[in-house]
Amino acid sequence: MKENYCQCCGMPMGNTDELYGTNKDNSKNDDYCKYCYDKGCFTYDCTIDEMIESCISHVIDSHPKMKEEEARKMMQAFLPTLKRWRK
Repeated sequence: MKENYCQCCGMPMGNTDELYGTNKDNSKNDDYCKYCYDKGCFTYDCTIDEMIESCISHVIDSHPKMKEEEARKMMQAFLPTLKRWRK
């Protein structure tokens, strides 16, 4: 099964509904996690650079051997490919 990632922060959302955001009608949103999207709106009004900085600690928590600059470079490469940040 294909891993589904939040199209804003890049977090893996898994196969259950618990990490998925919601649309205006409170239905599950398949594109965004609950931390980035709630009731049809983004929860953060930020730039891609601000999102990258806010995600670095979470990436490092998930990959303890990863250095901060490595996590930043990974996010700088990955986030622009996601739906919210594509140009």
